[in-house]
Parts: sequence; C-alpha cells; structure tokens
Amino acid sequence: MQAIVETLFDAVYLISVITIGILMIRKSKGNRQFTMFGIMAVLLGSGDAFHLVPRAFALCTTGLENFTVQLGLGKWITSVTMTIFYVILYYIWRERYQIKGHNATTAAIYVLAGLRIVLCMMPQNEWLSAEAPLSWGIYRNIPFALMGLLIIVLFYKSAKERNDQSFRWMWMTIVLSFAFYIPVVLWADVVPMIGMLMIPKTCAYVWTVLIGYKAMKKEIA
Repeated sequence: MQAIVETLFDAVYLISVITIGILMIRKSKGNRQFTMFGIMAVLLGSGDAFHLVPRAFALCTTGLENFTVQLGLGKWITSVTMTIFYVILYYIWRERYQIKGHNATTAAIYVLAGLRIVLCMMPQNEWLSAEAPLSWGIYRNIPFALMGLLIIVLFYKSAKERNDQSFRWMWMTIVLSFAFYIPVVLWADVVPMIGMLMIPKTCAYVWTVLIGYKAMKKEIA
C-alpha cells in the first residue's frame, strides 16, 4: 500500500511542478521574475526526481535496502539542486521588490550556498552507504537552514512593507518546508515513520510554486 500511495503522490508532484515551471517560462513574456520562478520550479522537480524516481522504483520492486547507491546518489544531487533553488528564490525577491544594493545579504547567500555545496561534496557524508552518519547530515544542513531563515525574513519583511497580497504567504511556505524537513534529518533513521513528514514538506514547496504561478496569471495580461 505504501508503494502505491507514495509512488502516485510523487508522480503527481513531479509532473505538476515541472509542468507549472515550463508554463511559467513560456508565458512569462520576458518578465524576469516569473522566468526565474519557472526555472526554479523546473529545477525543483528535476532535482527531486533523482531521488524520488529511484525510491518509487525500489518500493515497487525489491525494496529500499537494495537501492542504497541509487537513493544515496539521488539525495546527493537533490541536496545541491535545492541549494541552487534558494539562490534563485533570493534573486526572485530582489527582482520582485526591485532591491538595489544589499551586497552583504547577497554575499551571505553565496557564502552559505557555497559552504553547503562544499559540505555536501565531502566524502564523510557517505552518501552511497546504508549507514550515512547523522553528524554530517546536521553539518551540511546548518548553512542550508541559515539560507532558509534569511529568505524567510526577506520575504516576510518585503511582503508586509509593500502590502504584497500575492506573496504574503511566501515566507510561510519556507517555514513549513523546514519545519517538516528538520525532524526528518534528525530522527528519521531512528523513527522511520518521521520520514512521512516529507509529504507535507513537498506540499509546502508546491505551495511556493503555486504562489508564483498565480501571481504571474494575475500580473501578466
């Protein structure tokens, strides 16, 4: 039953976000903000596919334990693409609110993203092992969480100051995504059922994408 439900959910998710992303790229009419949003959505779906497709295949065949390498490689790739996702989201914030300057904020985003990717590349992560160390899962997610926190603050303040109704909940989608993701990093290996939190985490990202898509439909005639 888990195999069927999870596979269907993942298929709907991947097809939806990639399709919405492509539609945004095609219909953005040169609007830089929404073109970036479309690219971000396609990156989200494509990156997650490296992990979710092998996982679905494993669940529907011989089990997760027989796909350790494929699942580990998928998580590795997804970790990098999600970092780039937040860099693009930062530039969407700059474009939407016509932000000038803020060089320190830009530097912070790049430093945190660079540190996150470097940590993801360290062999101590043991991505392809069934016994990947929890400590390195924590280390590589510290700069990632700080990136997320910075983006949350930026969108919250700007949407409130500009009374931006279309993006008023963008910050909340990121809060929810991390709220569901962090327990998985910390405790999923001990309590496997906690891994189910990845489903509402995924829904939070779909909400992020839908906010951009609805804003595009509203703002571009």
